[in-house]
Parts: sequence; structure tokens; C-alpha cells
Amino acid sequence: MAQTLPLTLHLGQTLSFAASPSAEGPDAVRHERTGALLVEGGMIRAVGAAEALRAAHPGAEVVDHGAALIVPGFVDAHAHYPQTGMIASWGKRLIDWLNHYTFPTESRFADRAFADEIAERYLDLLLAHGTTSVCSYCTIHPESVEALFSAAEARGMRVFAGKTCMDRDTAPDFLRDSAQSAYDDSKALLERWHGRGRAEYVITPRFSPTSTPEQLRALGALWAEHPEVLMQTHLSEQTDEIAWVKSLYPQARDYLDTYEAYGLLGERGLYGHAIHLEPREHARLREVNAALVHCPTSNTFIGSGLFDMDGLTRAGMRVGLATDTGGGSSFSMLRTMAAAYEVAQLRHRALHPAELLWLATQGSAIALMAEDRIGNLAPGLEADFTVLDLASTPAIAQRVAQAEDIWEALFPTIMMGDDRAIRATYVAGRRAV
Repeated sequence: MAQTLPLTLHLGQTLSFAASPSAEGPDAVRHERTGALLVEGGMIRAVGAAEALRAAHPGAEVVDHGAALIVPGFVDAHAHYPQTGMIASWGKRLIDWLNHYTFPTESRFADRAFADEIAERYLDLLLAHGTTSVCSYCTIHPESVEALFSAAEARGMRVFAGKTCMDRDTAPDFLRDSAQSAYDDSKALLERWHGRGRAEYVITPRFSPTSTPEQLRALGALWAEHPEVLMQTHLSEQTDEIAWVKSLYPQARDYLDTYEAYGLLGERGLYGHAIHLEPREHARLREVNAALVHCPTSNTFIGSGLFDMDGLTRAGMRVGLATDTGGGSSFSMLRTMAAAYEVAQLRHRALHPAELLWLATQGSAIALMAEDRIGNLAPGLEADFTVLDLASTPAIAQRVAQAEDIWEALFPTIMMGDDRAIRATYVAGRRAV
């Protein structure tokens, strides 16, 4: 029987969100320089000034984080945990990269012991970098899904994931399922795992070039039967990919139409990358309130292009932030925030530190339609949070010494921080790192 967690008061600086900084600016963020977070039973009970919360809860166990900054746990909205071991592989663009690195690696996940090893390694790497929730693709093998959800359950993490489906001969024969097995396996895994503890199943066609129309139709039917779950896929990542899609689906109006025609466009849809959108695609995604996921380190590492963060958020699109490991070159959401800043600069917009932190926490939670559970420090939410050391290295410390406000103090950690900046990671109120 799980041990009941005591009423605990975490002291430190706190940052929480009252609204979206993308819309409201940094005034949408609440900063308490001498703050506290009250946690009980894995849930947040209160956040506010330390003096007031200490007075109101004199019996609470106190954990003093000093001048460290308590923020919501990072939420990674798009990743491929099976690619953990092949991160930072050299010299390929998307299609060659998949054939040369990804598909041979993913073929090994029929072995449950191997899948368990990688799943455990991956989640431990996330926690070490302050990430408490992730939305991940698995492989075509049900064993890969079982491994990830089992590892997450052991760590108490809220994880979103699903079996990747591929049945077209554009994928290697050793890594293909079928329309029927994709439906059957996905349905069985969904019924076994969705809503079990903190597990959330996600219907997962890899992308339309590796699925036949029959498979996309079958997965669209499964989604119609279970509209409560998310669906994730890729969209308009590279220009040569778009040309490939048009050659495979000549009747489609555009890339998005290859999903829309088979019931795979909706509010609970997550569309990774979405760099080279056509006007109709932009309008339809906005009309159905679908979520886009920005993967900046992947987009630059594989040479995909520059995501239009400013234009899409100003148009009212829901946007999450993601590492996209292993196409992305880091497990760190700090590094991902830094890359998002750099990409936005190349598009002539300097994202404020408040926006960057929001994207990596509440913004991604909103994209995953989970903002009522994760992504913020607020009463009633699950107690997933990260404690940041804002002077974790000499280079960062010397810059922070000159800071005049919290944003000048936080920004060097966003731009130069790594796992050394993670003083502690808490999952459902329990310290994980």
C-alpha cells in the first residue's frame, strides 16, 4: 500500500501562470520572490507568499529550497522514446535519416527486455532534466507501449503515448503492421492503459507517407469510437516530405487533407512540426482548434525550417513545445526553449522568457488538453514541479549577478542551462531527482 504523503510546504521563489504570456505578456505570470508551494497527497493545495502559508499551516513539513526557483514540471509535447540511443546521429535529412538510423533502431523493440531498458533510461533522463510529462511515439510493437507505460507507472509520471502505425511499403518490411493490426493493437492498448493511473493513450499514425489510406481510415474509425483520446502525427516538416506526400496522395488537396479525408483531423489532434503550412491547412487547423507542436532543435538539426511561432500564436493556434528526441538534439526543455528563442529571432521576434517557460509547461499542457492536471502551479493540479538553480554554473552565475528582475535572472538558465540547473524534480509530490 502506497505511503500517504505528508502536508509539505516547499519554500523558494515561485512562478505560476494566471494567463498566457503569449497573449498577455509577462504580467500574466505570478512571481513570488519569497514564495511557497503547499502540497498534500500528490496534489497542489496552495501557492503564494511563504509567510502567509507558513502561518496558515504551522504543522506542515517544510522543505526549504533557498533562492532556487520553483516552476511547473516541464511538459514535452512530442518525442520518440525509442530513438533515445540514436540521438545526435550525423548528417541526414528527414527521409534518409529515418531509413538510415530510425527504422533499424526501432526494429529492436519487439524485444520487451530491450524496450524496458530504453524506456527506463529515457524517463530517467527526462526527470534529470526537469521534465515530468511527455507525449511520445512508441514503435509498431505493442511491447514498446507496454514498456513505456510500465516505466512511467513505476515513476508516477503522467505520460501520453501510443503504438506507432505503419503499413505502407515506404516503410521497411521488418517494421510494418497492417490496417487491421494497427486498429486491433491500438484498441487493445487503449483499453488496457488509457486512464490507468496517469497513463493516457494516443492514437499514433507515424505520418501519411508510411500509412496506406486503409490504415488511416481504420485509425480514424478508432478515434471516432474513442474521441476522448488524443491523436498524434507529423505534418509538413520538410519540403521534400511534402512533395513525397503529394506523389503518394495525388487526389489530396494538401498534406493535411491526407489526414482530414480519413477522420484524423480534430481538436484532440497533435500535429508535429507544421512548418510549411499552406493557407487552407492553416485555416482548417485553426477552425477545428487542433494543436501544433514546435520542435526547434529537431527542425534545425535535420534542416527542416523555421516554425512561425509568432504568426501561429497570434492567429490563436494552440502550440506546444517539444524536444522531438532523437531528431531533436537534446533531452532538455531548457535547451529546447533556447532553440525556440533562436528560431524566433531568425523570424524577427524575440520571445520573452515568460513565453518560453509557458510554452514548456502550461502551453504544452494546453496542447495536450491536460491543463486541468499539469503545467502550472495552482490549487487542484497534480504536484509535478521542478526546482531550478539560477546560478548552476560560473558562466550563468556571473550573468545573474547583474540581473535586475526575475526575467533577467531566468533567461541565462534558459539559454545556457542543462541538467546541472535542475536542483530537484518532483512527480505527484514525491522527489524523483
